[in-house]
Amino acid sequence: MRVLVTGASGFVGRHLAARLVADGHEVVGLSRTARVSAAGTMSWARGDVASGSGLVDALTGVDAVVHLVGIIRETREQTFEGVHVGGTRNVLAAAAAAGVKRYVHMSALGADAASPIGYRSTKGRAEDLVRDSGLPWTIMRPDMILGVGDGFFSGTLRDLVTKAPVVPVVGSGAYPLRPISVHDVTTAFARALETPATQGHCFDLVGPREYTLRELQVLVRDTLGVRKPLVSVPLPLMRLGVHLFRLLPDPPITRDELGMLLSTGHGDPRPAAEAFSLEPRAIEAELASVLTPC
Repeated sequence: MRVLVTGASGFVGRHLAARLVADGHEVVGLSRTARVSAAGTMSWARGDVASGSGLVDALTGVDAVVHLVGIIRETREQTFEGVHVGGTRNVLAAAAAAGVKRYVHMSALGADAASPIGYRSTKGRAEDLVRDSGLPWTIMRPDMILGVGDGFFSGTLRDLVTKAPVVPVVGSGAYPLRPISVHDVTTAFARALETPATQGHCFDLVGPREYTLRELQVLVRDTLGVRKPLVSVPLPLMRLGVHLFRLLPDPPITRDELGMLLSTGHGDPRPAAEAFSLEPRAIEAELASVLTPC
């Protein structure tokens, strides 16, 4: 199968492209700038999901599209509206024009068009576009994804543990998360392409165990062998900090990120596990290699 992957140069995209190549698929990565794979295992096409330029040409001759492009933070150049909603609309239109027969979409746990949180509301509106597209679609909703190169465990949590004299915890830290291995995420995406019964369905991609944020911070601290106490930062102080952080070019946390943390969803791992024959991996088995990659 010839598969075009948007966001192929990102964290999930790199892992998924490698998985699809290993499974025998012909993979085309979409990039705003032309590039050549150093390993020669995949090709690249030039295209921009936000503007729509080059998409029809990139999708010509493609059997399936996996749309991964998304952003966690807005910039002057990239907004949630432009990337999540406009980008999805452009990819769907180009896929329909090119006669693509299969579409798999990466959304996010908690996506809801009615959400007051910009990230989640635009993810939810993008899902609505997918459902109304007329294409044979499958929607995936992952929680936090663990893997080499992720931005949460190897970035945010690691920094919280290592950079300050203490380990700061948002409020009580009792916010539930079901992190999932990138291996399980890419397995689900790869198998969705070859499982017609998953068309027209939306799946939560979550791990086998629920943790609180505080528990994850303890796990990261202990895995790194760091000896520091955890100190709770009261929510009013966190909200004040977020308000002040917005003046920084690269704030440690944004208003949307705090809002998502305080209203995390639970997710149900069973439907995806059954549909894609997943045996979800425990994150403890992979955490050390993610935090201290070779």
